[in-house]
Amino acid sequence: MSISVLILTLNEEANLPRCLDAITWADDVLVVDSFSADRTVEIAEAWGARVLQRRFDNFAGQRNFGLTEGGLRHEWVLHLDADEVVTPKLHDELFRVIGDESKDAYQVPSKMMLHGQWLRHAGMYPTYQVRLGRREALSFVQVGHGQREALLPERIGTLEHPLLHYSFSKGLEDWFERHNRYSTAEARQALEEAAEGRIDWRGLASGNGTRRRRTLKQIAARLPFRPTLRFLYMYFLRLGFLDGAAGYTYCRLLSTYEYMTVVKMKEQRLRAADVSL
Repeated sequence: MSISVLILTLNEEANLPRCLDAITWADDVLVVDSFSADRTVEIAEAWGARVLQRRFDNFAGQRNFGLTEGGLRHEWVLHLDADEVVTPKLHDELFRVIGDESKDAYQVPSKMMLHGQWLRHAGMYPTYQVRLGRREALSFVQVGHGQREALLPERIGTLEHPLLHYSFSKGLEDWFERHNRYSTAEARQALEEAAEGRIDWRGLASGNGTRRRRTLKQIAARLPFRPTLRFLYMYFLRLGFLDGAAGYTYCRLLSTYEYMTVVKMKEQRLRAADVSL
C-alpha cells in the first residue's frame, strides 16, 4: 500500500524544500497553494509534485478541496503544512498502520521547534492533530483558526512518532502576522461557544486526550487573567523553564497570543453592542 501526501502552502519557498525532501518515498504529492507570490509553485513542480491553486478561505476548506478535487491516487492521505517534516520513524509507523481496517484516521503528535531546539516542555508535547486518514472517510470542519476532523472518535487511532514543526522558520514577523489572523478567528469562535453555552464537560473524563484538551480550552476561554494564567501554566506547571531561553520566549509569545484573543473578544462584543443600539 502507498500513501498520498497533501501539502498546504502560501509563500513557502523557505520551508517547502525541507518538507519535500523528507517525503521522497511518496509517489503522489499534491500541493494546494493559496496563490503564492514567491517560488513555492516553481519549487513544488520542479520536485515533481502536482499543484492546484485556490484562494484561501480556511484550513479545512483547503484540505477538503484537495481531497475532493485533487485526484489523489491512494486510499490513505497524509496531510502536511509546509513547515512540517516527516521523520524516518514516523514514516515507518505510517506504513505499519495503514493496513488496519479498524481505523479511518490517525492523530499525530508534533514537536515544536524554536531556534533549532525542540521545546519538550513549553511546546506542550505531545499535542495531536489528525493528519493521516482514508480519502473517502476523513474530512475537516473549521473551528477557530484551525481545522477539526469530522469523524467519530472511535475511528481515530494515535501514532507514537511525531512530526517536526518549524513554526518559526520564517521569523517572528511572520509568526506575529499569522497569529494576528488566528487570534481574530479564535475570538470569534470563543464568543460563539460562550453564547451557546457549549462546554463538553464529559470531555474532562474522556480517555481521548484531544477531546479533553478541547474541553479545557472551552473552560479557559471563560477564565479571567487568561494571558497571565497561560504563561504561569506553561512556564511553571508544564516546566517550560527547563527549555531555557527558547522556552521562556515561547511561553511569552503564547501569552501574548492569548492577550490578543482576549482584547479581540472585547472588541467584537463592543461592536455587537453598537449594532444592537
